[in-house]
Amino acid sequence: MEIGISTFVETTPDVKTGEVVSHAQRIREVVEEIVLADQVGLDIFGVGEHHREDFAASSPAVILAAAASKTEKIRLTSAVTVLSSADPVRVYQDFATVDAISNGRAEIMAGRGSFIESFPLFGYDLKDYDELFEEKLDLLLKICSSEKVTWQGKHRAAINNLGVYPRAVQDPLPVWIGSGGNSESVVRAGLLGLPLVLAIIGGSPRQFAPLVKLYKKALEHAGHDSSKFPVASHSHGFIAEETELAADKFFPSTQHVMNKLGRERGWSHYDRSSFDSARSLEGALYVGDSKTVAEKIIHLRKNVGITRFMLHVPVGSMPHEDVMNAIKLLGTEVAPIVRKEVAIWEAENKEQL
Repeated sequence: MEIGISTFVETTPDVKTGEVVSHAQRIREVVEEIVLADQVGLDIFGVGEHHREDFAASSPAVILAAAASKTEKIRLTSAVTVLSSADPVRVYQDFATVDAISNGRAEIMAGRGSFIESFPLFGYDLKDYDELFEEKLDLLLKICSSEKVTWQGKHRAAINNLGVYPRAVQDPLPVWIGSGGNSESVVRAGLLGLPLVLAIIGGSPRQFAPLVKLYKKALEHAGHDSSKFPVASHSHGFIAEETELAADKFFPSTQHVMNKLGRERGWSHYDRSSFDSARSLEGALYVGDSKTVAEKIIHLRKNVGITRFMLHVPVGSMPHEDVMNAIKLLGTEVAPIVRKEVAIWEAENKEQL
């Protein structure tokens, strides 16, 4: 069971003071958070790509490269790379560079993205949303598997037997498919033989269990051994020394972001009752003390089949020291509990798994 962190490098206003941390400061803070995550023994750190004022990470690979030279073991991934509006050649080159600096610890999490700002910014038409992703994923996978590439598509200039450099330390460079729960993307990942990441940020995580089964069925249909493929999740959460303290610290900034996005997307108002309901064992918020959060991650492994868990923190701007403390607790207290209990459970259920 792998455990780690994901972030969008938020720069929303402080809910108490209204002050906004600069993009530059927040980026430097995230590098410190990645270094700490490595020091406390976490397995993975993901940085998501966005192109709007309230998120500072338009180029996750650059941030990950900065952290790569300061870390030793932690794997470094995008979360996600908005592949539909990116150039797969450049994506590969950027992450192959991160792979070189980290000596083989880079990953790409490819997704279509739930935010659309990058499409007009880079000159793409939203009507081509799905087609762009399929075409560019095809090119990215060809680049990962072969030094020389010959490829032709509709939305990008053709490539005729050209090399793409530098080559990654890992061969091939790992590419995961990020999904918000769309069955088509889950099946695509399985048929292509790619590991899957599910964004479980609402409802009951148990609702994603059929998608995990569908993914494994697609893997087997394509001739892959489904037992060898990891399934990851990314969920909002926060850890503090006491459960109610964690909830009280995490709610204000989370409410601010959820209601801002809600106004943009037509969601209902997000209030404390919605927040508290999602903190239950069957909810999608991983907020509480170390024991509480560990219990929920173990529950996710047993009932959904998740083998890599990424805690998304913060949701909206929070004091850097609070985020650092949550990362420390995840690595030093939560992860040991989860790894021990999951190892025992997996040994007892080896035949079924």
